[in-house]
Amino acid sequence: MWFKNLFLGIFVLFSVLGCSGQKVDSKPAITIWHWMTDRDATFQELAKKYETLTGVKVNFELYAPSDAYSQKIRAAAQGINLPDVFGILGEKRDFASFIKAGHILDLTSYMEANNSGWKNSFFPKALAVNEFILGNSYGINPGTYGVPIDIMTIQMVYNKKLFAQLGLNPNHPPKTLPEFLEIGAKIKANGLQGLVSGWGEVWMIDCLANDYAFNIMGKDKVMATIRGEVPYTDLDWVKVFSIFKQMQDSGVLAKGLVTMINKSAEQLFANEKAVFAFNGSWCVNVYKGMNPNLEYGAMLPPQASDKYPMSIWGGAGSSFMVNARSKNKEEAVKFLIWLTDQDQQAYLSKATNNLPANKNCLAKIPEVLAQFARGMEYATHPNVWGVSEFSLVIEAFDRGIQSIIIGEKTPEQVAAEVQQIKDREMAKRKAK
Repeated sequence: MWFKNLFLGIFVLFSVLGCSGQKVDSKPAITIWHWMTDRDATFQELAKKYETLTGVKVNFELYAPSDAYSQKIRAAAQGINLPDVFGILGEKRDFASFIKAGHILDLTSYMEANNSGWKNSFFPKALAVNEFILGNSYGINPGTYGVPIDIMTIQMVYNKKLFAQLGLNPNHPPKTLPEFLEIGAKIKANGLQGLVSGWGEVWMIDCLANDYAFNIMGKDKVMATIRGEVPYTDLDWVKVFSIFKQMQDSGVLAKGLVTMINKSAEQLFANEKAVFAFNGSWCVNVYKGMNPNLEYGAMLPPQASDKYPMSIWGGAGSSFMVNARSKNKEEAVKFLIWLTDQDQQAYLSKATNNLPANKNCLAKIPEVLAQFARGMEYATHPNVWGVSEFSLVIEAFDRGIQSIIIGEKTPEQVAAEVQQIKDREMAKRKAK
C-alpha cells in the first residue's frame, strides 16, 4: 500500500512537472536580427509589450554597423541558420537571390487575408519595394515577400519663425516656382541665407533636378531620355537646367551651396540661419537633436508646371522578411502584423522620428512627420524606374548644374555637354 501510494505520488509529481515543462516549451520565442541602432531601444520596449500580451517572447538582436550586419546575414544564409525574422540590405537582385534560395516566406496570402486588411494598411509605394510583379526580370513568382517598417521621402522644409520675420504666412509655404522665387528678394534684403542642402554631394542636386524633370515633361519623357530616345538638348530639359539659374538669380539659394555638405546644411537650418532646406525625412531626428525648439514645416518643391504632378524621391525605409524554414514562421507573421498595426507604428514613429509605413496612423504622429509621410503620394525613385542612366552622364548632369549656379555655364551649354557625353556612351554600348 505504501509502495503504491509512493508510486502514485511520484507519478502525479512527474505529471505536474511534465505538464509544467511542456507548457513552458509551448511558448515560442521569435528571434529578429536587425541593424537599426536608432530603433533598438524602442524595438525592445515593443517586444516586452508583445510578450505581456501574448506570452510570446521576441528577441531583437542588433548587429551594427550595416556592413557587419550584411556579412552576418550572408554567412547565416550559407549555413542555413538565419533567424526567424531578418532584413536584407542591398539591391533588389540581392532580395531575389534570397527568395530563390528558399530563405524568404511568400507573405501574399497573409497580406490578402480578411479582404487584404494587412496589405491595405501600408502606403502602396512602400509595399511595392517588397513586391515582385508578374513577369519580373528576376524570375520570382509574383507576390509580397517583405514587410515595410518605415518609409522615407526627400522634400523641402521651411523655417516658420523666419517666414514670419519676412512677412510671410508661416502656414502657407510657396506652392509654385514663381512664388518661391519671389521670396529670394526678401531673403537678401534681410541678410538671411536661402535654401541650404548637401549639393556638394551631387546626388541631392540630381534628386531635385529629377523632381522638376518629372513635373515639366512627365515620367515617360524622362524614361525616354534615359533610353536615348530624347536628347538632353530638348527644350524641356533646358527648362529644367534653367530653374537652377532662376533660383540663383532670385537670391533664394544660400551662398556656397554647391560646395556645401549636408551636415553643414543641417546645422545652418537647425540654427535658424537659413529659410529653406532640401533634405530627407531623416532630418526630423537630426534637427530635434540640434535644436528641439525649431519651428518648421515640410513642403513639396514648388512646382514649375501644372502639366504634370510634382514628384519627389521616396519609398520604403526598412523592411523585415520571415525565414521560410523557421519553425516559428506563423508566430513571426503574427508579430509583424502586430508591429505594423496603427498603435505600434505611431509609437515607433514618435519614439524614433522615422516615418510610419502604416498610412492609417498619421493622425497619431507629430505634424511634421505626417507632412513628410503624405509626400509618399508623389514618391518615385530610380530603383523602381526599370532603366538607369550612364554614371558619366549623371556626373556631367549634376556638375553642369553646379556650373550654372556659380555662373560658369549657361543651361544651353550644359544641355549640349551632357548630350555629348550621352552620345559617346550610347556609341560605346552599341559597339560592344
